[in-house]
Amino acid sequence: MLKRLIENHFKLTEHHTNVKTEVIAGITTFLTMAYIIFVNPSILSQTGMDYGAVFVATCVAAAVGCLIMGLWANYPIAQAPGMGLNAFFTYGVVLGMGYTWEAALGAVFFSGFIFFLLSVFRIREWIINSIPMSLRLGIAAGIGLFLAMIALKNAGIVVANEATYVSLGDLTEPSALYALLGFFVITAMAYLRVTGAVMIGILGVTALAMVLGHNEFGGLMSMPPSVAPTFMALDLAGAFDVAMLSVIFAFLFVDLFDTSGTLVGVAHKGGLLDENGKLPRIGRAMMADSGASMAGAVLGTSTTTSYVESTAGIVSGGRTGLTAVVVAALFLISLFFAPLAGSIPSYATAGALLYVAVLMAGSLAHANWDDPTEAAPVLIAALAMPLTFSIAEGIALGFISFAAIKTLSGRFKDLNPAVIVLALLFAGKFLFLS
Repeated sequence: MLKRLIENHFKLTEHHTNVKTEVIAGITTFLTMAYIIFVNPSILSQTGMDYGAVFVATCVAAAVGCLIMGLWANYPIAQAPGMGLNAFFTYGVVLGMGYTWEAALGAVFFSGFIFFLLSVFRIREWIINSIPMSLRLGIAAGIGLFLAMIALKNAGIVVANEATYVSLGDLTEPSALYALLGFFVITAMAYLRVTGAVMIGILGVTALAMVLGHNEFGGLMSMPPSVAPTFMALDLAGAFDVAMLSVIFAFLFVDLFDTSGTLVGVAHKGGLLDENGKLPRIGRAMMADSGASMAGAVLGTSTTTSYVESTAGIVSGGRTGLTAVVVAALFLISLFFAPLAGSIPSYATAGALLYVAVLMAGSLAHANWDDPTEAAPVLIAALAMPLTFSIAEGIALGFISFAAIKTLSGRFKDLNPAVIVLALLFAGKFLFLS
């Protein structure tokens, strides 16, 4: 009976798969992205949010996103709070701009709600097609460089300097050594195609630090912590501040392109696109993403998005939403490993951040460096994010530079209405609201 229900709902035979293959694919995907369970609370707790509550919110938001994606959209694509967006939440919005984490959660909720409306009314394709490819590449690379700066800072490899702004830290410090070791090990294992390389690297560095007396073991399992400190704590009124519009836009913009790119890329890898090269049920997949973001904001975590690590499950044979449902179940099981998550030091996750940065910065290779009007905005957007410590400022400067350079170069025809309007809005913000 159960087998028939699973077959009818997920259409396993139609997708040339079976329960065993889907379960293995789900486990594989989970192992490649489980590092977020440790990294997300480590980053968000720096805003003053309760570590245990964020841990629970991370696991539950990921499970909600995976369940919607699996049961409703029927795609083997997993979701969880996104890297880059969690760093922007902490270092850009709260610690950088001075907003409360409650207001930042309100911004996440609004961005998710707008994303939901864009998906319902099918405006998302128009927006995606309106943004030049060069800006998309620059933004993706910029987020990677932003993560790299955070990783180096957290490990003490890069420190503040009054004369030069930043300089090299003390590489003999344990935190720097452990972070570098983790990065080297993760990168090597990824090259060797070791499943779960990032998670293995984090846990390996943590265990080594414990053995050498630089870290304490907080335990393995327990009942899940309370989510009460962050549950329904979002400040919607605080997110209505005019200056927060750019923050909401940044959350929305990054999630929109991250999700659309991941969905199409992963679907292409699994042969899930139709004869026209389009993704069936993309509206449902987008609404799964936006719904999970809103749920995550209510629970107490930054934007939830689709994970490119889902490709690992695809390669293992996952073809239906059953893969995503398995990932959801594993995230819920992870709730009972809070003591282990609390034992992970920041330098253990720094190596993982640095590796993710490498993956994201790779988009620079696809930029058109032979055309200065395309290359310059890419570099501006990419450099502005780590140097201003803000994804929102990087996006804004990218749009402004793209519009200005194209106009001055006599290539105004390369601009579309969306780019012009956004560039003018961002310029107005800097001139009148800064």
